[in-house]
Amino acid sequence: MSKIIHVLLTGGVGSRLWPLSRKSRPKQYIDLFGGKSLFELSILRNQKFCDDLTIVGNVDNDHLSEETLSRTRTIDHSSIIEATPRNTAAAIAFAAFSAHPENILLVTPADHIIVEGAAYNKAVEEAVALAKEDNIVTFGIQPTKPETGYGYLETEGNTVSSFREKPDLATAKTFLQSGKFLWNSGMFCFKAGLFLEELKKYEPEVFESSREVWFNNKEGALNLEDSLKIPSISVDYAVMERSDKIKVVKSGFDWSDMGSFEAIYDYLIEQGHEKDGHGNMVIGSNNYTAFVGLENSILVCTEDANLVLSKKCSQDVKKVYQELEISASHLI
Repeated sequence: MSKIIHVLLTGGVGSRLWPLSRKSRPKQYIDLFGGKSLFELSILRNQKFCDDLTIVGNVDNDHLSEETLSRTRTIDHSSIIEATPRNTAAAIAFAAFSAHPENILLVTPADHIIVEGAAYNKAVEEAVALAKEDNIVTFGIQPTKPETGYGYLETEGNTVSSFREKPDLATAKTFLQSGKFLWNSGMFCFKAGLFLEELKKYEPEVFESSREVWFNNKEGALNLEDSLKIPSISVDYAVMERSDKIKVVKSGFDWSDMGSFEAIYDYLIEQGHEKDGHGNMVIGSNNYTAFVGLENSILVCTEDANLVLSKKCSQDVKKVYQELEISASHLI
């Protein structure tokens, strides 16, 4: 009998959440969410559906995963430790190579927040059922606003007719009005063997080089020199946008990729976090703070860096991170 394995992808840096999110502790490990991290919440949310857990991380964050797991009662788990990031196609391939071909993989990022409940349970159960019928399933989220920070799926029934990149605001509004578009969640469900068949068909170089790296692993740790030979390509480009076996589960659960301070702001408001009468918020400090002449602004405080931003400009924080990265700053 085949197993259902939760494949948890933990490789993101969260550059749009600097200075909270750093290379030394990316956003998925920050205990900002009811005393738990997004990494921990993802494990707890999905373990009731799954028999095993496979964590795909890297040499920089494996110790953070193990720290969390040591204080969390979870199902059995195994770790795949990438020597260098090679994007999601390879990361998922490693997990698929490690599993029996008939095992079903429920692939989720470690840095999203999802409201558990009947809607989420229904979506996962529907995805598993479709995966058992040899479909590659993606989860599409019913949009609630014209979001420019997410990719979109254009759908006809449970078929994906096109994948769309992050749109500008005018385009996002037309997507919302059409009723045919869903947010691309980056969550998937499929048989391990079927995914590898499709990867081999559409990206044979990624398939072959990932297979070689996986079968030369040392207790889950992957070789750096061989890993660098793997083309870096996302699973969307490699398989999802090209396969004729794609199905979408239209999902009604509350979801956010927590990829910006606007998303963090909205989440914290729901949790009762304070803001002033003009919509201004402080994150990371209990010091008295007064905002003068500002509306819907966020002050983010850490031990060695502060960030002040307009909530509507949350996507632009990545530019600050990139500038610091170019200058080789210790602040990243």
